Amino acid sequence: MNWKCLGLFPYRLESLHTESPACPWGCLPLGLPAPSDPLCGKETCPSRAGTTSPSVPGRVVASVCRLHRLRATMQRAVSMVAHLGLQLRVLPSALGRLFSCAQDVLRRTPLYDFHLAHGGKMVAFAGWSLPVQYRDSHVDSHLHTRRHCSLFDVSHMLQTKILGCDRVKLMESLVVGDIAELRPNQGTLSLFTNEAGGILDDLIVTSTSEGYLYVVSNAGCWDKDVALMQDKVRELQNMGSDVSLEVVDNALLALQGPTAAQVLQAGVADDLRKLPFMTSAVMEVFGVSGCRVTRCGYTGEDGVEISVPAAAAVHLATALLENPEVKLAGLAARDSLRLEAGLCLYGSDIDEHTTPVESSLSWTLGKRRRAAMDFPGASIIVAQLKGKVQRRRVGLMCEGAPMRAHSPILNMEGTVIGSVTSGCPSPCLKKNVAMGYVPCEYSRPGTPLLVEVRRKQQMAVVSKMPFVTTNYYTLK
Repeated sequence: MNWKCLGLFPYRLESLHTESPACPWGCLPLGLPAPSDPLCGKETCPSRAGTTSPSVPGRVVASVCRLHRLRATMQRAVSMVAHLGLQLRVLPSALGRLFSCAQDVLRRTPLYDFHLAHGGKMVAFAGWSLPVQYRDSHVDSHLHTRRHCSLFDVSHMLQTKILGCDRVKLMESLVVGDIAELRPNQGTLSLFTNEAGGILDDLIVTSTSEGYLYVVSNAGCWDKDVALMQDKVRELQNMGSDVSLEVVDNALLALQGPTAAQVLQAGVADDLRKLPFMTSAVMEVFGVSGCRVTRCGYTGEDGVEISVPAAAAVHLATALLENPEVKLAGLAARDSLRLEAGLCLYGSDIDEHTTPVESSLSWTLGKRRRAAMDFPGASIIVAQLKGKVQRRRVGLMCEGAPMRAHSPILNMEGTVIGSVTSGCPSPCLKKNVAMGYVPCEYSRPGTPLLVEVRRKQQMAVVSKMPFVTTNYYTLK
C-alpha cells in the first residue's frame, strides 16, 4: 500500500521481506531451503524451490520462515506506528501554519495595527481582517453610537471614480437610479441589477463638482462590481464614448451618532450645517487635505463618511478619538445599528435573487428611469411595480429567543411561508428584531406570525421599519 497518497509519509512501504546474511529475503536465516511455502510472495525465495534438507524437516523450516516473516512484519508495523505518531504530533502545528497562512491572505486596512493597539478583536469579513468589537461590549458600543458618536473603519468598501463626459451614461446603463438629475455633490442610494431584475449590489453614487461620479459599494462584491463597471467602460469606449474607471486607494472612516457633526466641526473650516444628508464636499479635516466628507452612514444616525488618503488614516482616527465623545466601534455594533434602522445587508437581505420591489426598495427607482425602462431587468421590475409581487421584505419583532438568519417564518396555522434574513436583539428596544421575506398577504404591519427558533415556535408580529427612528440631518 502506498501511504504517500495520504500525505503523511515521505516514503513508500516496501515488501515485508527483510534482508539477512543467510537469505536476501529474510525467510530462512538458517540458510537451508524449505518446501514450497505459498505464504511467501517472492518467486525466487528458496522456500518455493521445492527442495528439502535431509537434516532439517521441511515443516520446521516452513515454520521458522513464517515466524521470521511475522517478526519482520511486526517490526515494520512498530516503525510505521511510531512514524505515524510523529506525523500526528506534527499535524496540529502544520494545520496551524495552514490556517495562519489563510489568515495572512486577508486584506488589511491602513488602520489594522491601530485596531490591535486599541484592543480590537479582529475577524475575517468579506476577505478583510476587521475589528468585530473593542474592549467595550457590543451593546455598549451600540448604545454609545445612539447617544454620542462612534468611529468605524469601513475602508474595506470599494471606492471608485467614473470619469469622462459619458460617465452618467455608463452608470445609468447599470443602475436603477436617476443619476442625471443629481445636483453637484449630491448622492443617492442605487442598485446594480441584472436582466432578471435581481440586485447585484447596492451602492451610493455621488455626482461631484469636480466632474466625476464617486461610487461606494460593498467589499463582498468588490471583484464583481469592478468587473461589471470595467466591462461596460470597455464596451462604451469601443463605441467611441468618453468614459474611464479609477479605483480609489483611500481609507474610509465613518463617524456616526448625534454628536458626530459637533466633533468633526472642530477639525474643519467648512460649515457642516450646510452639508445635509446625502451631500458631499472635499475639505481639509484635522490637517489632512483632500478628504471627501459625505453626510451619510449605515446606522440610522446623523454622521459622515470620510474618504481619506491611506497614509493619513491613522492620524485622522487618532485626532477624532481625542474627543471624549468618540469611541471606536466594530462590525457587531454596525450590524445591530443597521438592523434597527431597517437597512439591508447585501448577501443576506438582498441578492441576485431578490428584486427592488420585493426588497421594499422601489423608492430607489428613478421616475424617469421607470418610464424609459432603460435599466437592466426593467421589464420585470416595472411589471412588479404595476402588478402584484409574490413576496416582500418585512420587519419582525418578538420576545423570547432572538430570531436569526434562516429561521423559518410560519403562518398561524403552522405552515412555513418564508424565512428570516437578518435578526438580533435590539439594544435600544430590548426586544428581538428581524427582517425576512413573506408572501404579500402576510406583509401588513400588525400581522401575527410564528417564527421557529431553536426548534420551538414563538409568536412574532410584522412591524414597520425602521424599528428605531432615524436621525438623518436634513435642511429645513
